[in-house]
Formats: sequence, C-alpha cells, structure tokens
Amino acid sequence: MTTLDGPWTLRHVAANGARFQVAEVGSGPLVLFLHGFPEFWWAWRHQLLAVADAGFHAVAMDLRGYGGSDKTPRGYDPVTLAADVAGVIRTLGAQDAVVVGQGWGGYVGWAVAAGQPTCVRGLVAISAPHPLEMLRPSQLLRRAPLVHVMAMQLPWLPERRIMGTDYVARHLAAWSARGSGFPSAVEAAEYRTALGRWPSPHCALEYHRWLVRSRLRADGRAFAAMMRSRIGVPVLQLRGHADIVVSPRAVSRSARHVEGTHAAVDIGSAGHFPHEEQPGAVTRALLTWLAAQSGDAVSGGDRLT
Repeated sequence: MTTLDGPWTLRHVAANGARFQVAEVGSGPLVLFLHGFPEFWWAWRHQLLAVADAGFHAVAMDLRGYGGSDKTPRGYDPVTLAADVAGVIRTLGAQDAVVVGQGWGGYVGWAVAAGQPTCVRGLVAISAPHPLEMLRPSQLLRRAPLVHVMAMQLPWLPERRIMGTDYVARHLAAWSARGSGFPSAVEAAEYRTALGRWPSPHCALEYHRWLVRSRLRADGRAFAAMMRSRIGVPVLQLRGHADIVVSPRAVSRSARHVEGTHAAVDIGSAGHFPHEEQPGAVTRALLTWLAAQSGDAVSGGDRLT
C-alpha cells in the first residue's frame, strides 16, 4: 500500500468486486481524479488541496492494478474500469462527480461519461482525446505513442524493463517538455517504487495490450459502439503545448463527440504531464472551469504542496 504523508486521508473503498485506495480531503460536491501511466494517486497532490479549499470533496484514486488498489488477474478493459470508477463514486456516498483524468485516466474518464452517464456531472480530460479520436491513424500513428504502445505488446520484457531499469524516469522525462524540471529525482523514485512492485507492471501494461488486441474482438467493437454515444455533460480538455503524444487536432476533433459545452485550454511549457510540469496553471484552469459549472466564485489556484 502506498502511504505518502500529507494533509489527505488514505483509505480503501470497495467497488465493482475490488478494493481501491483513495486519498481524500475536503467536503462538498465530489471531484474524482484519475491518474495515468506510470503514476498513481500521488500525481494529484498539487491539485487536491486547492480543489478542497474551493469547497469540494477532492479524491484521487489508484486505478485497478496500480498503487494500493487490487491487482486483479483481469478487468483492464475500459468498460470494467469505467464500472470501477462509477462504483467508487457511489461508495464515497456521492450521486455523481466531476471526473478529472490524465492520460489513461482521461481515457477511462471518457468511458465513464459515455457508459455510466448518471455518475458524471462533468469531465476534465488532460492529455487525453476522445477514445475514438485517439484511435484515428493521424493520432495513433504519431511516433511517441505508437512506439510506446507497440513495445508494450511484447510478453514479459516490458515488465522486466520497468522493474529492473530506470525506465519510469526516462519515460516521464521523454514525454515532458524540455526545461519543465519534471520529474525530479524524488518524483521519479516514487513512481518507480510504486510501479515496480509485482504484479503492478503487468497490470499497468494490460491497459496497453487491451487497446491493441481488442481491435479485432467483440469487446473492442462493443466499446467503440458505446463511445459513439455523445457526451452529455460539460467537458474541459487540457493539453500541454509541447505534448509529443496528443495532437492539437485530436483535441479539437474531440468536441464533435460532446453534446454539452466543450472547452479546450493549452498549457504552455508543458508536455504530456501538465498537472505535474505546470501544476499552478492546471489548477487555475481547473478551478476556473469548476467555478463556471457551479456558478460560484472560486478563489485560489496557486496553492501547491
């Protein structure tokens, strides 16, 4: 179990047949944060307090297979992962939540909004285009994500690389903007430690493997059909200006899948991990958007931990 000290409360909650570790602070309407690869709930340490201070119940969860959550032998398809998130929302005592996700967490966030719409009152997708746009050749064939995803299809070698080398630090640095300073040595060590505990590497890579293997399977076609339902809640998309993974076109085209309001914000001097590279800018954009959705004035946005 990952237990990093801070002003949050760490506990486990049961949902969808598994246990999930959550870090929570504050009270009010629920804002649920979903991390991406190769991180865990701690990725949101910069945003949790500011969102709680603005009058929300801010919660960051470890996705299935990561951190302190259960490492189940299966369940790494987006339909199951969306059910995980919906279950956590209800276990936390909320009817719905604003879901904030980065990378794979954003991918899951889109799936929750489409497949479990009554649980979502708003979506913030960071470095995560709509799944149907992510699978378009113009986006999928970008060199960085293509090489990354295809390398993860090999059996066992990627797991050994994660556990036995500085792969995590190199991956975070390669996908961040030059000069951002992320990851620091401390951050790299925390993420390597959390992901390096078996079977976490295998579980994390199952996300990538499902993405490719499902293309010709019935479950992949069913997911694509589910995602053709237009998203009926407000959506905010954030993209690091120097992101080598997500194209600006994939973000702009994502708006066609949204019936609710859609806004997009470019985060300067940031790559694929803007919530960590430029946390103040991401927090300000998030709080401004949350205030617009609630109709209330929200202060703060620069508080970092």
